[in-house]
Amino acid sequence: MSKTRNCIVFLLFLILLIAAVILSAHVGSVSISAKDIISIVFRGDRSNSVAYNIIWKIRLPRIVLASLLGGALSLSGFLIQTFFRNPIAGPFVLGISSGAKLFLAITTIIMTGLFNQMPVSVTVVASFVGSLLSLLLVLLFTGKVRNMSILLVIGIMISYICSAITDLLINFANDSDIVNLTHWSKGTFSAATWQDVYISAFIVLPTLLVVFLASKPMGAYLLGEGYAKSLGVDIKLFRIFLVLLTGVLSSCVAAFAGPISFVGIAVPHISRQLLKTSKPILMIPASFLCGALFCVLCDLAARTLFAPTELSISTVTSAIGAPIVIWLLISRRRKNEV
Repeated sequence: MSKTRNCIVFLLFLILLIAAVILSAHVGSVSISAKDIISIVFRGDRSNSVAYNIIWKIRLPRIVLASLLGGALSLSGFLIQTFFRNPIAGPFVLGISSGAKLFLAITTIIMTGLFNQMPVSVTVVASFVGSLLSLLLVLLFTGKVRNMSILLVIGIMISYICSAITDLLINFANDSDIVNLTHWSKGTFSAATWQDVYISAFIVLPTLLVVFLASKPMGAYLLGEGYAKSLGVDIKLFRIFLVLLTGVLSSCVAAFAGPISFVGIAVPHISRQLLKTSKPILMIPASFLCGALFCVLCDLAARTLFAPTELSISTVTSAIGAPIVIWLLISRRRKNEV
């Protein structure tokens, strides 16, 4: 019965993801039929140059990037939930997003004197470096703090400190200095290019493979540190391993799309509820597929609900993800009371 359920869930994710991709490519200011989309993508049909350019240069890279980063963010959420053994933990509790924003603010203010408009590549590198610096700061505490609750609070405090410094810098900066920062902080896939897709794929897909290969020690870790030690798992090194993988995935998302809320918390929970299991060997691919589907649909809603005005991706993910987290908190409290 469980194998049948798992097959149905994975098949459902794949079918819905394909449908979401086609729908996202179809809907927009210029409507393109599914037949034309398939002809352009698989046959390279250039008879309609406008449709061809819209699909290949605008919509398709955006859809693929949303899929990759959505999957990466969801997977990083599952990893951090495994680390804390807590289903309401999320990747940005470690201050990764706030660290990226702080470093980007500093870089923006410095680089504005050199460039009229800061290059996108500088924005990506700055946010990526900021994320990794925050991650390194958390890693310093990981080896010294054994209590997961305390480490969680430390991550939240690091996030608040980075946000406070960023706000201070913004208050004393010129309006022209913070245009890029404001655009980035809203969270969006609108500026996606194939170069972004290639770099993201180069980071995300190998990391996904590494995470999947580590599913067995993750399963042991979820059953308790004593059990994991009996199987030869070095708990200290394994915690650092989990935090590093989380940081790489979350940093990639922050660099190319900005901060995206609630995906890392809500999507693993959705996958867990559908599969009725927390086994990493199933949760890893399920979380990735569900995250890709979730972000493609949210991005579609962000650019079409109030067209021509485009919402930030975090606005949509928060509107959907926050109720899921509230429900999760209430359901956990009921279980504890029972």
